[in-house]
Amino acid sequence: MSDLVSIRLTVNGRVREGRCETRKLLVDFLREDLELTGTHVGCEHGVCGACTVLVNGEAARSCLMLAVQANGADLLTIEGLMKDGRLHALQEAFHEHHGLQCGFCTPGMLLTALDLLQTNPRPTETEIRQGLSAVLCRCTGYQGIVKAVEAAARIRGAR
Repeated sequence: MSDLVSIRLTVNGRVREGRCETRKLLVDFLREDLELTGTHVGCEHGVCGACTVLVNGEAARSCLMLAVQANGADLLTIEGLMKDGRLHALQEAFHEHHGLQCGFCTPGMLLTALDLLQTNPRPTETEIRQGLSAVLCRCTGYQGIVKAVEAAARIRGAR
């Protein structure tokens, strides 16, 4: 059995602490120890993107990262997108443009899209498709998702 280690990080603006085995994955720590189940476990190989969270402002696969590697980090999960009871512009756009179907990839897709818009506030359709290709979604064919990211970019640009 691995040794237990203490972990302290900021998740969605709130300092959180826990103890876990050194081999515990970040996705499992978030879901099991912090009860933040919005981050989904998909392929467990870093391929599908369902587990994407922002670590220190950058998209990361939480199934490829150990919880101890996130010690001291600032994380954003899907639960942190909504502020003061208001949906994030991306969430609103996904709703308006039917950017989801089964919803399994949606948390990872939203955080990947947020990462894209933070680095490229006015992406072209091609850049959106390239940026979102990091998350596998077979339900929608990406049409609604691309339209949603375009709309969110416009909304964010207008603020």
